[in-house]
Amino acid sequence: MQALPVLQPICCGPDVAPLEREASERLAARFKALADPTRVAIVNALSASDEVCVCNLTATFELSQPTISHHLKILRHAGLVEASRRGTWAYYRLVPEAIDALRGALGR
Repeated sequence: MQALPVLQPICCGPDVAPLEREASERLAARFKALADPTRVAIVNALSASDEVCVCNLTATFELSQPTISHHLKILRHAGLVEASRRGTWAYYRLVPEAIDALRGALGR
């Protein structure tokens, strides 16, 4: 039987520059907004399209329009989504830079 190599503890992490306080707070707010399964599902649904009408999200999730709007408001305040109005409907889309920042924080 071959012996496994002995792993040495790593005293220092990979060569990654620490985040500035403001960037850390912004990332934390975005991750906090994603701490709800419905909001994760909304972001996932938005990732499949350029933009989605709030009426479609209401039908997709079988939730009331005020509930969907509440979740979208949290995602908007976190900077993950943005909206534009067309008549009485709002159309939502992801903010690519915000999604890229989340990817970058998790490593590539």
